[in-house]
Order: sequence, then C-alpha cells, then structure tokens
Amino acid sequence: MKNKSFRFLWIGQSMANLGDIFYIVGLISILYISTESPFILALVPFFNMFGRFISGLLSPLLLNRYSLKSLIIYSQASKTLLLFFLAIILALNLTSNVLVIISFVFVIAFLDGWAAPASQAMLPRLVAENELVKANSFFSIVSETVNLGGWALGGLVVALLSGQNVILITVALYLIATVLMTRIIDPIKFKRKFSEGRRSGELKEGWQIVWRSPLYKSLHVIIVFEAFANVVWIASILYVFVSEVLGKSEAWWGYINTSFFVGMVVGGFICSYFTLAFEKNLKYVLITFSFGISILTLLFGLTTIAWLSLFFAELNGISQQLKAIASNTFLQKSASTEELPKIYAVQSALVSLLFAISSLLFGALTEIWDVRISFIVSAVLLGIAAIYAAINHRVFSVEKSS
Repeated sequence: MKNKSFRFLWIGQSMANLGDIFYIVGLISILYISTESPFILALVPFFNMFGRFISGLLSPLLLNRYSLKSLIIYSQASKTLLLFFLAIILALNLTSNVLVIISFVFVIAFLDGWAAPASQAMLPRLVAENELVKANSFFSIVSETVNLGGWALGGLVVALLSGQNVILITVALYLIATVLMTRIIDPIKFKRKFSEGRRSGELKEGWQIVWRSPLYKSLHVIIVFEAFANVVWIASILYVFVSEVLGKSEAWWGYINTSFFVGMVVGGFICSYFTLAFEKNLKYVLITFSFGISILTLLFGLTTIAWLSLFFAELNGISQQLKAIASNTFLQKSASTEELPKIYAVQSALVSLLFAISSLLFGALTEIWDVRISFIVSAVLLGIAAIYAAINHRVFSVEKSS
C-alpha cells in the first residue's frame, strides 16, 4: 500500500467525492432560495441517479476503447470544466431556468457514472493481491470519513459563504483531483478491444459476464435486494421516522446519519485490524453480516427509544461496511482486469435504477401506512438476501478468471 499511484488514487478520489458533496449542497441551497419548492429539490438526486444509470449502461463502449486512467482523467477534467461554466452562469445570473441548472446535474452525474467503475477497478491494479482487504478497508475508511464530515462541512460553508461560493470551492477541489489522477501509473498495459459485431453486443458484455458466473450472479442478486431495501435510510423516510416514531426534532435525522457513518468508519478499522482473519473467512463474513443487517434494520424500525436507534444505526453501519468489503474483495480477486470495470458498471447501473424506483415505492408505502412498515419490508428483503446467500454458500469462493 506504499505505492505512490495508490496514494494519488485515494487522495484524488477523496477530493472528487468531497467536491461532489459540496456542489450538491451548494446547488440545493441556491435552488431552495430561488424556488422554495421541495419538488425542485427532489429533482436534484433523481437526475443525479438517472444520469449515473444511463452512464452505467453505456460505459462498456468506453471501457473497450479507452484505458481506465484515461477515463478517470477525462471524466474529472470534464466535470471540472462543466462546473466552472455552471459557477459562471450562477455568479453572473445569466439564467434562472431550473431545467438548465438541473441539466448540469444530469451531465456531471453521467460523467461520474463511467468514471466510478474505472476508479474502483483501478484499485486492485495498484496494490498486491495479499493487501487487497487492507486497501479496500482503508479506501472505505477514507470514503466514509469524507461522507461523514462532508455534508456537515458543506452546510457550514454554505451558511458562511453562500451556495455560489461553495460551487467555486468545488471547482478547485475538482481541479486538484484531476491533477492527482494524472500522476497515477497503471501497471497493466491497455489493449483496445475491437468489436466485430454491433455495439449492442458490447453493451451486454458486463451483464453477460455477471450472468455466466455463479459467484458474480449470486453477489448481484444480493445487491438487487439490498438496493431496494436500503432506500429506507433516505432523508424523506428518516424524517418521518424521527418525527412520528421517535418523537424527536429534525436534528435527530442528522444524529442517526452520523451514527451510521461512524459505524461504517469503525467497520473499516475492524476489517483493517483483522485483515488475515477477515480474508480467510470472506464467505462467512458475507453471510453472517447479511443476516446481521436484516436483524438490525428490523430492530431499528421497531424501536421507539431515541438513543437505542443511534446504537442500532451504528451497528448497521459496521455490518454494512464489513459485508461490502467482503463482496468487493470477492470480485477483485476473481475477476480479470478486463472484466472488473464492466462488472462495476453493471453494479452502478443496477443500483442507480433500483434506488430511483424504490425511493418512489417506499415513499408511497410510508405515506399510505405507518413508517415502521417500510422498515419491516426492508428487513424482510434483506433477510431474503441473507437466506439466498446461505443457501448458495458453495459459490462464494475466489476463482481466478482466465
């Protein structure tokens, strides 16, 4: 993990992730001041996810034609340029058309949608195989720390400097990230793949890779259930839970989120500390914590004691982190360098689409019935995923792809 390229990757990605949070916080502040419309604010995460979904579908075309490093750099540089134009538009008040502003959200998310799989697939190229668990743990710790502090820091900066200035700060963060990404040295030489058939065949590559492998298919079945179930942690549902079940102020939504992210950071440290034991028991970690997430989600949804909800949220964060690192390590150790970015592209498209659909479904469920029903349904879906993992436990072994 002393590899300089790995250092450039995680620092650059951290700057980019912090910039993503800052620009969304700044944009929401600007839109709220100008429109005061909750519907307009809801369009920001929707188009953000929709852009990532479309990008995930199309990314195999780019992954066959450009190296991972090129995709990461071009994406980050393009995001920087787009956000610079948006900052100028907002600063000079050249337009107040919401659709113009939202279109920037879509395009930036689209660019990020094919860079994210490339960045994830770059990590195992830069560290030794016996350091993958430690590298994944470290990367997760850094990522969740950025998430933990980014939203609070972004809100504070918006309050002090205004949304327009926060977007200018984001441009600077994106620029730093772009420069750092250029310093990465990919040890694997890129070979451009020329397709003999139609481009539609290329678009199916990632899906075919996942479908053909029992391991990849099983992991993605679990991901599908979790993508549906974990939407109960979005703000609109947690706000209702905090108000109607816990009987607390909106501030407790922030406390619960903080507890969850602290749990994810703690989970990363646990995995990093017990690397050898974790690596030897990847299958059992995956199955055990799949059940753990289901049980903790149910306990959280049924509790009416505020401090206990924080405890369950933190334990959930720990379980989510350990299970996610196990799942990632299975993929990184089994997939070839050509397969891995396409598998991550499939994941990005799946999660983005299912998040958008389940947000609407769980939002309607919460509005029609008690919010606790949403958490019970979520726990049941997670339980089904855990049972599926236990039944198919034999497929969870590392098999190097040819």
